[in-house]
Amino acid sequence: MIWHRSNNVAQVCTEPRARVALLHLDATQPVVLEGPAAVIWDLIDGQRSEQSILAELEAIFEDRSGQMQAQVEDFLASLEAQRLIEAARGAAR
Repeated sequence: MIWHRSNNVAQVCTEPRARVALLHLDATQPVVLEGPAAVIWDLIDGQRSEQSILAELEAIFEDRSGQMQAQVEDFLASLEAQRLIEAARGAAR
């Protein structure tokens, strides 16, 4: 699956990009991402697949346990449920 950020999301980032606050324009509460969650947000660009994002995270955090995949999938599903990301056009589900 390839994801892109929703066009209806406003974001504010700290420098360095350790934290990002997101607000879907129809929501009433922002979502604040830190650590690996903020890194995942930065990697969602409409070009990278979930597997590519996972591989980059495993390299960044030097995780070879294989347990990160389920966490990444759950996190992306959460972002989708909050309408912060959408499947890229033509991306298979």
